[in-house]
Amino acid sequence: MNALLEIDGLNKRFAGLVAVNDVSFTLASGEIAGILGPNGAGKTTLFNLLTGFLPRDSGRVRFAGEDLAGHSPHQIVNRGLARTFQLCRPFAGMSVLENVMVGCLAPRARRHEAPLARARAILEAVGLAHRAPAPVEVLPYGDLRRLEIARALATKPRLLLLDEPFAGLGTSEIEPISALIRRLHAAEGLTILLIEHRLREFMQLVSRVIAMDFGRVIASGTPAEIVRHPRVIEAYLGRDEAADPAAEPDEAPHGAA
Repeated sequence: MNALLEIDGLNKRFAGLVAVNDVSFTLASGEIAGILGPNGAGKTTLFNLLTGFLPRDSGRVRFAGEDLAGHSPHQIVNRGLARTFQLCRPFAGMSVLENVMVGCLAPRARRHEAPLARARAILEAVGLAHRAPAPVEVLPYGDLRRLEIARALATKPRLLLLDEPFAGLGTSEIEPISALIRRLHAAEGLTILLIEHRLREFMQLVSRVIAMDFGRVIASGTPAEIVRHPRVIEAYLGRDEAADPAAEPDEAPHGAA
């Protein structure tokens, strides 16, 4: 396996709370995988550790063979690892096009294409070309989700981390975002790791699931294997309900990840 991301014994503690506990797994180049877990499982904390927004207490993260210890978020982005966030926070007072152009100014992206041309191409790819001159304040929530992905793509990532890309979306808004993620993976060979609470859509997107609970990896496998895994069912439903295989959750409860 050509490992793009290698995580070995990663740990993060906040006072008495162990948020990420001895997490280890690898992600192959070109893979689309997902992190699954109930509220408080440590999923977003893991993303923050991988992208330099939080310092790790111990453990190692290697991306494309390079140890990311001590790297700042912008340095990690410029090595090809970008992310989206649960909350859409575009640059206020700027147009949709200008928001994407900011990402295109990253040294990694600027080496390959002119920022304006790249920004327009990305907006076309995510279905926001017609919104290019609009101020971000007028965008509906579904378009803000597309913009969040576009801004990450602007940095020319090799690995894209998606933190709840369907959060806050209605049923009719989810399929276009799902189709966009599939297209980015299939057409561009982009490696993707995502967190999502909408389990049905999540399981249809990923080829492998890494399940977490209380900061630990409790299972890893295909979606079909994971939805029947006793420890995963117990993590969502509790010990009593886990004995009933028909009681598979359709959606994880929302809240802190």
